[in-house]
Amino acid sequence: MESDSTTPDTTTRRGFGGIKVGIFAVLVLVISLTAYRFRDQLTLDSLVQHEVAFRAFHQEHPILIYLAVFGVYVIVTAFSLPLAVPMSLLIGWYFGFWNGVVIVSFASTLGATLAFLITRYLLRDAIRSKFGARLQAFDEALEREGAFYLFTLRLIPAVPFFVINAVMGLTQIRLWTFWWVSQLGMLAGTCVYVYAGSTIPSLQELTAPTRPPILTWDRIAAFAALGLFPLLVKKVMNRYRQPVDSSAETTSADS
Repeated sequence: MESDSTTPDTTTRRGFGGIKVGIFAVLVLVISLTAYRFRDQLTLDSLVQHEVAFRAFHQEHPILIYLAVFGVYVIVTAFSLPLAVPMSLLIGWYFGFWNGVVIVSFASTLGATLAFLITRYLLRDAIRSKFGARLQAFDEALEREGAFYLFTLRLIPAVPFFVINAVMGLTQIRLWTFWWVSQLGMLAGTCVYVYAGSTIPSLQELTAPTRPPILTWDRIAAFAALGLFPLLVKKVMNRYRQPVDSSAETTSADS
C-alpha cells in the first residue's frame, strides 16, 4: 500500500498560497473596477473642463491636493495601471518641474515597492514552485552584480517597470536595496516626463483647433537624452568594473 506523500505542512502551505493568490486577485479586481468607474473623469477633455475649478480647489486645500495626487500615483504604479506616463505629464504641467519631480519620484518608488512586496508575500511561493528554474538567472545576476543589476534594468526603457517590480519580488534582494536603487534608477525617466509636462502652458491649448505642436525641440531633446543616458551609464559602469576585475585577477594570480 502506497503512503500518501502529501504531508500536513505541505497541504497547509498550498492552502495558504491559494489564499494569498486570492487576496491578490481581489485587490486587482477592486482597483480595475475603480479605474473603470472613473475612466470618464480621467480623459483630457474632462480635465480641461474642470481645470479652473481644480485650481481654485487647490488654492483652498493645497495639502489635500498633494496627498491625493501622490496617493493616486502610488496606486497606479503599485498595480501597474497604464496611467503612469500621462499622469507624469499632467503632474509636470500642473505642479511645475521641481514639485512634479518630487511627487512622481517618491510616489513611483513607493508604488514600485508595494508591487515588489505584493509579489514577494502574495505570489512568490506559487510562482517559484512553477518557474523556479527560469528565475535562477536573475538570482545569479543579482549575486554577481548586486545592486548594479537592478540599476541597469531601471535605465532600460524597453523593460517595463512592472516586470522589474514583479521579478525582483521573486528574488533574494533586500527591500532597502530595492528602494534606493529604484529611486535613483527611475529618476532620469521621471525628470524627462515631468519636464515634458511642465512645458505645456495650458490643457486648453492642447484641445484648441490651433494647438501648438506637441513635439517641440526641447521635448525631443529631453527624450533623446533619456535614450542616451543608459548608454552613458553603462559605459561608466564598465570602466568602473574593469579595474576591479583586473585587480581581482592579479590577486588570484599572486596567490
